[in-house]
Amino acid sequence: MNIEAFFTEDTKAALQNDPPGQWMPTLPDGCVRLSSGVPAPNLIPVEELQAAVSRLLEEEKDMPLHYVGSPNMAKLKEQLQARMLQRGIRASEEELLITSGACQAIDLIARILLDNKTVVAVESPTYMEALEVFQNYTEHFISIPVDEYGLQTDKLEEMLAERESKGLPLPSILYTIPTFQNPTGTTMTMDRRKHVLELASTYDFLILEDDAYGELHFQAPPVPLKAMDNEGRVLYLGSLSKVVAPGMRIGWVTATPKFINTLARFKKDLDHAFAQATMASYIDRTDLEKRLHTLRETYQQKCTALLSALEQHMPESVSWYVPEGGYFVWVRIVGVDTAKLLTQALDEGVSYIPGKHFFLNHQEGAEYLRLSFSYADHKEIGEGIEKLSKVIKRNLS
Repeated sequence: MNIEAFFTEDTKAALQNDPPGQWMPTLPDGCVRLSSGVPAPNLIPVEELQAAVSRLLEEEKDMPLHYVGSPNMAKLKEQLQARMLQRGIRASEEELLITSGACQAIDLIARILLDNKTVVAVESPTYMEALEVFQNYTEHFISIPVDEYGLQTDKLEEMLAERESKGLPLPSILYTIPTFQNPTGTTMTMDRRKHVLELASTYDFLILEDDAYGELHFQAPPVPLKAMDNEGRVLYLGSLSKVVAPGMRIGWVTATPKFINTLARFKKDLDHAFAQATMASYIDRTDLEKRLHTLRETYQQKCTALLSALEQHMPESVSWYVPEGGYFVWVRIVGVDTAKLLTQALDEGVSYIPGKHFFLNHQEGAEYLRLSFSYADHKEIGEGIEKLSKVIKRNLS
């Protein structure tokens, strides 16, 4: 039986244009994983989470294992409110919805805001999973370039003014990762943050702020757009995937009560009571600030190791941005198609993500690649960059 014959035409077209999962390579044994944008195994608090589960089940027995859930679910909301308040974001219980990671939040927001006529503005490059979600709902996009200082808001203003003058539809929403962006690692300057909020007000669009990496700063923490939002235009996405454990699938949205109520109307997963209650139990007995301090120091050291290896091994024609936090370094190799280069790199024993997957137009990313320093240890990082440089030099000669 050909089950695919029952797919809608839109589904068939989406699969043909961009088969799912193609951005993640199959890694050979022993490969240095500079492609993996996840925490290293030793950074996941396994014992503490195990203790949280034991404590939760001892105290509440079967409650967290039922649909109704656990009192700890309400406690998790309070904990997230307190964390946001430390970053200047005030959110009531009615302004917060916990989701199964940030990806579910993006999908829910897309579902209620987008249709086949909606225009979405996105950074170029940007998080590939968000692009895939948006493309499930619309095919109308405006791409705004990112440089070493984040989203180029002057380019955004030019595009908005041009579309308005020509009577073209304006975007309903801008998706941005202003802090330690995925994939570039760049951070939007304060002037640009103010500017993008002004543009949202002038041209009447919403801003979807993805702040998955915001707490992993190496220096002074940038101010979230949501903390600067006086009009309720910023839909804020938070996540514990990068600071606790991605498999726990704890993300959240902060927005106006009416918007949160609408999201909740379409969120038909009955919540994830056990995961939420476990996370609340974990946070309740954990010094998260101490943990964050450790993570920041660890990632900064790994980032320094990667940057030093790049300086030592890469030819002069290769360039990259220097991040101030997060997980990633964005590399440009002029004249080299990094997607075609990947097979050679894997044979050499090192992986990365080709840049094309972070662009709507894949050709724009042909000369770029994303490196992650979050997973590999210092020795592996050095070895991986040395291996990658050999492959690059062969293709430049």
